[in-house]
Amino acid sequence: MREATLKKKILQVVYSYFLFFALVAFLVTCTTMLFVTVLSRSLEIELTGENLNTAAKLTFLNVLLLSVLFTVIDTVRRKLTTEKVTGHIVKAAEKIVKGDFGVRIAPINSLSADENYNVIIDCFNTMASELSSVETLRTDFISNVSHEMKTPLSVIQNYGKLLGAKDLSEEKRLEYAKAVTDSSRRLADMMTNILKLNRLENQKIYPVIKTYDLGEQLCESLLQFEGVWERREIEISTDIEEGVLVSADSELLSLVWNNLFSNAFKFTRDGGSVSLSVKADGEYATVKISDTGCGMTPEVGAHIFEKFYQGDTSHATEGNGLGLALVKRVVDIMRGEIGVESSVGVGTTFTVKIRRAGNGSEETL
Repeated sequence: MREATLKKKILQVVYSYFLFFALVAFLVTCTTMLFVTVLSRSLEIELTGENLNTAAKLTFLNVLLLSVLFTVIDTVRRKLTTEKVTGHIVKAAEKIVKGDFGVRIAPINSLSADENYNVIIDCFNTMASELSSVETLRTDFISNVSHEMKTPLSVIQNYGKLLGAKDLSEEKRLEYAKAVTDSSRRLADMMTNILKLNRLENQKIYPVIKTYDLGEQLCESLLQFEGVWERREIEISTDIEEGVLVSADSELLSLVWNNLFSNAFKFTRDGGSVSLSVKADGEYATVKISDTGCGMTPEVGAHIFEKFYQGDTSHATEGNGLGLALVKRVVDIMRGEIGVESSVGVGTTFTVKIRRAGNGSEETL
């Protein structure tokens, strides 16, 4: 490898030399001929063969020396302004290949350096930063998926063994079978959410835009939880403005409302309350879903839309930390906005803004 590189460098030097030789020979020959011609005519000197032969030899020697000088200068210039910079870039790239995404290249401040190299360096540093983020996300994703899968699989395995006991009562058999079923459902839900989120993030789901009544859709979503609020005696209050039309993908938005209602009921204690508000607010339809649940700290609230993040580190409540990540992605696709306000022990309010019909939401998303 080194021998091949050395031969290539030697060939480059030889090529540069002959390039300069041809250029210098042409320029020196032209200027010398012009000078000699003008001088002989001005002084009325007759040039002899001997004089011309001597001048030709001196000119050729000058061409040789100047070509060598220019070649040396060009080689040094390349070393300082090109090879030095490209050497840093190559070394940094080799570290990237080996998995070191923390490498960065310092900008070049030399006056002799080409400013285009700084453009390349900026692009390289940006690429390294993005690769570092992707690698971190990949590592976290694998770690989180492994952790989330481990619990339900352990439950399935343990209760599956218990179901094999010969002297198991009917009551216990039903209890263990329910635990296996619940864990299987939790595992299936997580896989479904991962696939949905992956398709959304890779833009493999294309929104089907239509105009419809947002209030009606929210009422339908809320009614799906009727059994939950009646069983747990949760008070429901609604303030829905009539005729609030939006142009959006109703199926995707139903994911948003179902996840937000599910969280509201999940974290609200028995006897608490959940409220829904829909208002036409300028170019947006503003939806607020509030609960009187346990609430969360500002630190938790800052991360709830991240994949696999769960404020309940004990994992005492059901969930896999993907629901709100799905919600955020869908709202972004719909070019809407989502925010959260929460206080510990008081409750939480999610505010979602979706563009109303006739405000540019009919454009291709």
